Amino acid sequence: MAKRLIPTLNRVLVEKNLQPSKTVSGILLPETSSQLNSGRVIAVGPGARDRTENLIPVSVKEGHNVLLPEFGGTQVKLGEKEFLLYRDEDLMATLHD
Repeated sequence: MAKRLIPTLNRVLVEKNLQPSKTVSGILLPETSSQLNSGRVIAVGPGARDRTENLIPVSVKEGHNVLLPEFGGTQVKLGEKEFLLYRDEDLMATLHD
């Protein structure tokens, strides 16, 4: 049975981009190589409400590539895949080509 996780409020579900451990030619890369800590947004919540009950929408959309903080997020495992759940304001930036 497949499950779909839909975040609540201003939460964002992210699948972390896994960096390759070796190059195409077979050279092993050290884990400490300078790679961006990034991920792809899988699902977003509707947003949070302010004190006057106005909806503040989430700033990212499904499919966006985002820069993640070094620490934080809640790990979620659905089937064999692992995801991270962040608050919208914890995401550091969106990445564009």
